[in-house]
Amino acid sequence: MIRYLHKEEMRYRMSIACHDTLADSDDLVAQDRCVSSNEPGDVRRTLLAESTIDFAAITVAVRTILKAVGEDPDRDGLLETPRRVAKMYAEMFSGLQQDPGRHLEVTFEESYDEIVLVRDIPFTSMCEHHLLPFRGVAHVAYIPNGRVTGLSKLARVVEEVSRRPQVQERMTQTIADLIEDRLCSRAVGVIIKAEHSCMSIRGVRKTGSLTVTSTMRGAFRSDPASRAELMSLINMPN
Repeated sequence: MIRYLHKEEMRYRMSIACHDTLADSDDLVAQDRCVSSNEPGDVRRTLLAESTIDFAAITVAVRTILKAVGEDPDRDGLLETPRRVAKMYAEMFSGLQQDPGRHLEVTFEESYDEIVLVRDIPFTSMCEHHLLPFRGVAHVAYIPNGRVTGLSKLARVVEEVSRRPQVQERMTQTIADLIEDRLCSRAVGVIIKAEHSCMSIRGVRKTGSLTVTSTMRGAFRSDPASRAELMSLINMPN
């Protein structure tokens, strides 16, 4: 059976080839290779490395849900909703087919052996229990073991890990695992603070309640002084 691609899926697939180049380069030549995509740069960077999104299946599923709740998916206001939802899921779940650890492959020899902290990294992820978003900030720290990576790479890891259905606890551990494995650092600390819409707009409806998760590895786990220093840096006023 011939499957016809929706125009959004066609544009989406055309942008895939330039994803990895754009993710790690601001070079104008590299950007020129991506003229087939009309999406803004920040959107192109979230596209899947390999598309496994079945836009047609999502469209059918959303129409089914709309009918099931008593709506008319063919009325003007909802006619394009299934397509929009499919496009949204492609963006929100783009991290499923990416390896965030690739951003940590480039390191530099450096004698610095104190804490490196990038804090207040904003993110939005999707709770896998209700498929509702949770959003907040991540604090990512490590103590180098002779080599450092670019600061922006830590933010890229957070961004790509966040683009998948998950629970906050797993997200915290995944980021720590990647940094520990790829950088072989002496210590790794990841703290995430987020508000979950599955708690704020439904169920218990406790708007403003925050969930805090942390993972400590190496010296941050075994040395109370190192851990206390990290927490003081995180809590330091801007």
